[in-house]
Amino acid sequence: MMQRASGFTLIELMVVVSIVAILAAVAIPSYVKYVQRGDLVEGTQALSQFRVQMEQWYQDNNTYANAGGAGCGVTPPATLVNFRVVCALNGAQAYAATATGINQINGFVYTIDQANNQVTVSIPTSWGTKPANAATSWIIR
Repeated sequence: MMQRASGFTLIELMVVVSIVAILAAVAIPSYVKYVQRGDLVEGTQALSQFRVQMEQWYQDNNTYANAGGAGCGVTPPATLVNFRVVCALNGAQAYAATATGINQINGFVYTIDQANNQVTVSIPTSWGTKPANAATSWIIR
């Protein structure tokens, strides 16, 4: 009698590999966006905290400028991992702080000003086009 060999055929293995590849093609981009959304919080929180500090400075000094008048009264946070925050004065009574994404968050740019206007300046092209509410809010989804 002939003995039948046990195991998987090449066709069966290729079907399984194809299914795993399709699942990975769907899951990996979703996971990357999920991780990015988590990292975006760092920039928006930094801008919110910076605005609070600027308002405290304004309450104490009646100006957003520092003592020399050349820069913002509060130093922007410098220890962020995924964002760089800069502040620009618009006279002594107005400012705009900008958080620009770096590393995996490259392409995201958010701003806030003394009137708490939160603006999404840009998002990466992989996220599609900016929604209409980007001019009045931070887009993080």
